[in-house]
Amino acid sequence: MNKLAVVALGGNALLRGNQMGTIEEQEQNTENTLENLVYLIKEGYSLVIGHGNGPQVGNILMRNDAGEQNYGIPQMPLDVCVADSQGGIGYMIERMLRNVLHKHGIEKEVVCLVSSVVVDKNDPAFKNPTKRVGKSYTKEQADALTKEKGWIFKEEVKDMVSGWRRVVPSPRPIKIMNETIIEELAREGVIVIAAGGGGVPVYIDENGKVRPSEAVIDKDLATALLAARIKADEFYILTDVPYVYINYKKPNEKKLEFLDKADTEKYLAEGMFGEGNMAPKIRACLEFVEQGGSKSVITEATKLEDMSYGTKITMQYDK
Repeated sequence: MNKLAVVALGGNALLRGNQMGTIEEQEQNTENTLENLVYLIKEGYSLVIGHGNGPQVGNILMRNDAGEQNYGIPQMPLDVCVADSQGGIGYMIERMLRNVLHKHGIEKEVVCLVSSVVVDKNDPAFKNPTKRVGKSYTKEQADALTKEKGWIFKEEVKDMVSGWRRVVPSPRPIKIMNETIIEELAREGVIVIAAGGGGVPVYIDENGKVRPSEAVIDKDLATALLAARIKADEFYILTDVPYVYINYKKPNEKKLEFLDKADTEKYLAEGMFGEGNMAPKIRACLEFVEQGGSKSVITEATKLEDMSYGTKITMQYDK
């Protein structure tokens, strides 16, 4: 049986920080990133692909805001915006991947699933919303929206300018809906795009009904959970650095090519990984191997083919 790998594409896979975000830019970035997955496909891996959606869902929220203010169009809730971004990004990845496969003479089916991800309605994150979404408002605008919609805002200072941005909860994912069919398709050799942007957050109420949740889910945690639930062999997070480092960008910087559970937990406890960037990725990788996965890898997309690159996280390794 072919090995099954789940690959989480980082935000820079679709949109670079210095770009406007045009469809031409995003398509080219996506194609360039997907070219690097050809190596895994030629090596016989079956693939499930996850992706980020931060800039895209932010744009959707701003379009919602402009439509309401200028034309009286009712805003859609956050769960619908996440689903909207999943469909658009998933379509783009599917189309560009089909073109990449055709270029390399590879015949494979590709399918995108808009994925709901179950969270616990009693998750502590709902009492402490921290994830910033959407545009920046003045204090007066933020106060008015809090009164009108019940939104919660926190101050944010950027480039010496103060603004107020909406914050929403980021609960832990506990189940991926449609995980059974995702696994079946992947085992049959279909490349599946799923759990994009962490998935659409939902919860199950006391009557067993699926309810929407005004929240966002960390995409690395969601794809790591998906990888574990479908019994994937390997989990990859593709980001903008070839390795994980401790003392990053300091004179005593050190790259970590191999990490086991004990060392990973030690470095996390010592605060060696930034909470705003690398620490969540490390935790996602650690959770995957703790739940039975053989190996997690964090690296740049362009380094996939060179197996000497990338930080490999396993339960144990021979030092």
